[in-house]
Amino acid sequence: MSSEHDDQSRRQDEETTQRPEPFEGDPDQVWDVVVVGAGPAGAQAAYAAAVAGRRVLLLEKCQLPRYKTCGGGIIGPSRDALPPGFELPLRDRVFAVTFSLDGRLSRTRRSKQMLFGLINRPEFDHQLVRAAVDAGAQLRTGVTVSRVEQHGPLVSDRRTVAVVLAKGSGEPERVVRAHAVVGADGSASRIAAHVGVRTHQVDLGLEAEIPVPPTVAEDWAGRVLIDWGPLPGSYGWVFPKGDTLTVGVISARGEGAATRRYLEDFIARLGLAGFEPSVSSGHLTRCRAEDSPLSRGRVLVCGDAAGLLEPWTREGISFALRSGRLAGEWAVRIAEAGDAVDARRQALNYAFAVKAQLGVEMGVGRRMHAVFSRRPGVLHAAITGFRPAWRAFARITRGHTSLAEIVRTHPVARRALDRFDRIEEAREERVAAR
Repeated sequence: MSSEHDDQSRRQDEETTQRPEPFEGDPDQVWDVVVVGAGPAGAQAAYAAAVAGRRVLLLEKCQLPRYKTCGGGIIGPSRDALPPGFELPLRDRVFAVTFSLDGRLSRTRRSKQMLFGLINRPEFDHQLVRAAVDAGAQLRTGVTVSRVEQHGPLVSDRRTVAVVLAKGSGEPERVVRAHAVVGADGSASRIAAHVGVRTHQVDLGLEAEIPVPPTVAEDWAGRVLIDWGPLPGSYGWVFPKGDTLTVGVISARGEGAATRRYLEDFIARLGLAGFEPSVSSGHLTRCRAEDSPLSRGRVLVCGDAAGLLEPWTREGISFALRSGRLAGEWAVRIAEAGDAVDARRQALNYAFAVKAQLGVEMGVGRRMHAVFSRRPGVLHAAITGFRPAWRAFARITRGHTSLAEIVRTHPVARRALDRFDRIEEAREERVAAR
């Protein structure tokens, strides 16, 4: 409204009703796609929708750049999923991996070709967001989404979704509307709760960013450490990034105290206990159940919000980038859908695409996690003492193949995994019969 009197009347009306107000501009404005969360999955979804020429709004609760608990390894599938022309802000290039079994039986494997790269997540994520913005997406930070609604008074018609934003203490909520919404708001996602995402596996990752002097940094340059840990399914890592070492461990949720002890012992064993971490953080990773939904109505989820990550290694960046791209592409189709039936068809097609591209990898990863949880020594012996296993590891990290492809095409690997599955089934039957 143009006059001061009209502005005052409008404010009084809003204070009286406490109804959600428009986020900005025309209250009838409807975005084609709203993406919630500006991590790799969300930025990739916003980019994919924006390059298709759609009006895209990207919402992020934090100010950017922001820290994220993550080792920051960029393997081949992550590199291949990046937007065209994207220049990775690599802090180091990895040519060697030291493997150890809870600090014992250490062995280093080396490669003439780069295995993978290492990035700082704040830089990497921020650069992905810039790519989305350059493609035409609009970014709003410091915005928290409280809920989404697909029915009710906030929804202007059956082709829209209301995204309700928390404005602050004592102030009314605001609302933005879109023809499609992508939830990429992390493992504690509110959009995932709306969709009904169910998890099969939850793990706790703890990490420290440890600045080190040049003499220590030089010893780690170009080399990472992977330590198969003392807890079932656990492992630790050291990833060098210039003058800082990213040191972390991950294990099943419910073992918080033991996981913290593992990290403390791990750091002490490495001789790094005397250096003060610049950041210490923790994060839960949630891996979806196989039958968990990926959509509800005109709302899709991707990345951590969908529980999409590799269950054995808990590698999530490549899954975030790939699922984010798919979510952005299918969100455009949902935005164009003229009715609920067509929107549902496009959402199902998104789920089929995710399962075809990522579901098989996750299925094999679950089986490998079961093997690793019970027999870490077997995997350590294979990868450090059996050259074909090391070559397979190198080819996977470079993006030349995948774990699922190796199991599918190599009879020895397939038979070994099948045999372990049978052993596990027999063990579970014995336990159930007691």
